[in-house]
Amino acid sequence: MRRQMNKASKKILVVRNDKLGDFMLTWPAFATLKQAMPCCEIHALVASYTADMAQLCPNIDNVILDPGDNGSRASKIALARNIKTQGYDASITLFSTNRIGLTLMLAGIPYRLAPATKIAQLFYNKRLTQRRSRSQKPEWAYNQDLALHYLSDQGVEAAPAPGAPFLSFEQGTLTTVKQDFCRKHDIDINRRLLFIHPGSGGSANNLSLQQYAEIGKSLTSDGGHHIVVSAGPGEFDYAEQLGSLLDNTPHTVYRSEEGLVLFSQHIAIADLFISGSTGPLHIAGALNCNTAAFYPRRRSATALRWQTINQAERRLAFSPPEEAEAEDMSSIDAIEVAKQISEKFLLV
Repeated sequence: MRRQMNKASKKILVVRNDKLGDFMLTWPAFATLKQAMPCCEIHALVASYTADMAQLCPNIDNVILDPGDNGSRASKIALARNIKTQGYDASITLFSTNRIGLTLMLAGIPYRLAPATKIAQLFYNKRLTQRRSRSQKPEWAYNQDLALHYLSDQGVEAAPAPGAPFLSFEQGTLTTVKQDFCRKHDIDINRRLLFIHPGSGGSANNLSLQQYAEIGKSLTSDGGHHIVVSAGPGEFDYAEQLGSLLDNTPHTVYRSEEGLVLFSQHIAIADLFISGSTGPLHIAGALNCNTAAFYPRRRSATALRWQTINQAERRLAFSPPEEAEAEDMSSIDAIEVAKQISEKFLLV
């Protein structure tokens, strides 16, 4: 029988300090750790942009902000001092940089685990070979593998794999959000809300506005629906352009200007979320919403690698056909996409 660790004594720092979508794909790893070690204190080192989402995660006990590579020297020194004074028993770095690796080493954390890749691995005394560049499994699974490796090293049996939803809100809160939204935009509250988020997903290729408009105009549903074109800061003009292309199709442009928490609550009232591989898509996945997503076939950006964390039956993924170039998103047939989305999610 495997030994059980002294759970009450463990304090772990988990690092994922890059983009929003990357951070959302760590939630199964946090859940794995907390399920196996419910008495453990888990802290997360995250970018300031994702801090509000980290505060929502039920498996994170404390959030520490990383000033980033462009932060001031003083802020980086303050981070190093904070980490050192916390007295962590272990750190699990899900994606590492030289700066973070050096900071954790100098903090004297006795157990420091990270992927065995690039120069950054030299700062860790525990490494896991993953070869993520091969994209043979989802990003969330690579993250979870590190959590499982840590548990194995500690002699702790992992609990059954956690499942979606990983993020949820009180039903009363969502009822109020939906009522307020429908009232403000004069939408029949009995209509399905179909979100289309045309914004960019960082380095991931995306559909054109014309393709999104064609999909929106071609969707069919039982009982009727209303399209919500969502946009975060910096995406408002793009969303307005899509709204104009939807012509007479009933739609509303929703500008998210009050932070990620309220945006997430609006995503939670969606009957379907449609987008490229973006941070909001991965919030929808954590909420276990129905999702339809678009990915290139480039190995580092495939539908498998950036799979959402909702239940398998709640997601659809589309990529360029085999006869097209791997990154030719224009080759995705918008009419066929709308047909498949409608049949799976809307004509039921």
